[in-house]
Amino acid sequence: MIARLTFLAIAAFWITMNVLLWRAEFGAHGGETPVPVALVWQKILTAPEDSSLSVFQNGDRMGFCQISTSVSQQMADLEENKLPSEGFAARAGNQLHLTGNIAFGDFTNRFKFDGRIRFSAARQWQEFNLKITSRGVAVELHSLATNRTVRVKINNAGAALLDRELTFDELENPGALLPTFAGGFADGLLGAVDLPALTTGSAAQKISWDAQLARIKIGTESVPVFRVETRVLDRPIVIDASTLGEILRVELPGGITVRIDEWARP
Repeated sequence: MIARLTFLAIAAFWITMNVLLWRAEFGAHGGETPVPVALVWQKILTAPEDSSLSVFQNGDRMGFCQISTSVSQQMADLEENKLPSEGFAARAGNQLHLTGNIAFGDFTNRFKFDGRIRFSAARQWQEFNLKITSRGVAVELHSLATNRTVRVKINNAGAALLDRELTFDELENPGALLPTFAGGFADGLLGAVDLPALTTGSAAQKISWDAQLARIKIGTESVPVFRVETRVLDRPIVIDASTLGEILRVELPGGITVRIDEWARP
């Protein structure tokens, strides 16, 4: 159990850092109506409403999650019928908050997660926090961009089992690092999310993002969305967001889809 939780936490952090830290090329190379990636990113970071999503793997529901921003959280605290003041979004800051729970394949225990990513005004990530729990076991990750390290803490029923700090250089070789934490579970969990074998330097790849304005059907309505796409470890990642920035659907490796419930309605 502890090995599985630790592996999931390290893998989640590593993939997130691939997307945030090593994204070096921005652009839009396809689609009928390309848009700047920076514009879409800013919309997502300042979305005024939370995104409540269901998580599926190969069509089977495996959990749920909720994505909120610092703007949506402060909007919820405003008095009813009161409009936000000028500069409200800038004062609210740039922060994404993710909560939910999932169950993988044959694993009977559900994994609860709670994560936050804080960004600067220039949309560069500054701080990352993630906590994954299951049956009294908790794995916590904390990272500051300025330190280029991630701290890993593991507790079991309140007793500390591990408190270790890893450098970003160590994280560039997840093929050696993850089995150290996950032991014999590493290959099985990598297979569960359809990731290839990880080798030295694979984390340092450059990631190119494409963004476009597309149209999708939700229920009986055709609505415009921002679509951003990239590939991590040669696996596609697709994000559809409303024109206000709320996440509507995310396609991940391993047949995992995160989407609003209305997406599947006739």
